[in-house]
Amino acid sequence: MGRLRLSETPLSGLKRIERQLLGDRRGYFERLYCADELGSVLGDRRIVQINHSYTQAKGTLRGLHFQYPPSAELKIVSCLRGEVFDVAVDLRAGSASFLQWHAERLPADNHHSLLIPEGFAHGFQTLSEDCELLYLHTAAYDPAREGGFDCLDPAIGIDWPLAVGERSSRDQALRRVTPEFKGIPLS
Repeated sequence: MGRLRLSETPLSGLKRIERQLLGDRRGYFERLYCADELGSVLGDRRIVQINHSYTQAKGTLRGLHFQYPPSAELKIVSCLRGEVFDVAVDLRAGSASFLQWHAERLPADNHHSLLIPEGFAHGFQTLSEDCELLYLHTAAYDPAREGGFDCLDPAIGIDWPLAVGERSSRDQALRRVTPEFKGIPLS
């Protein structure tokens, strides 16, 4: 029996992973990743980098970040502590859902992850204090290929659930989407 159940979101390619627990009165065991169980969406990709982030203050915004090809990455985001409003924005050139966003509330205790494919930007807002996220990436961080957009850009129009808290100076300096931006070509 599989321990990772994939479900669709409104944006093609963006998936929710529901982790199935094995537990008893002592606690539980859960699988965060399995190449065999995720093979239908991973294809020949492999996880090459795992990152962990900690955000102290409730209401903090991070993002929107992505990488351009050939360093574009599929990532799996899981909340290990606290709760976040996790957002993916479709930036794929020619996509029917171009510039549309989808969010999932990821409290640590719901045991869900978000599988974000190449061509999507990612960001989140902390809904509690002391949030920890675990990220699995199919490409290593490449500063020469990184990109980002302002998470408050009205052209994207994310409806953040809390008042905007802290943002890094790097994220505040991210550009807004212009009419010239036609998306990220992935082929």
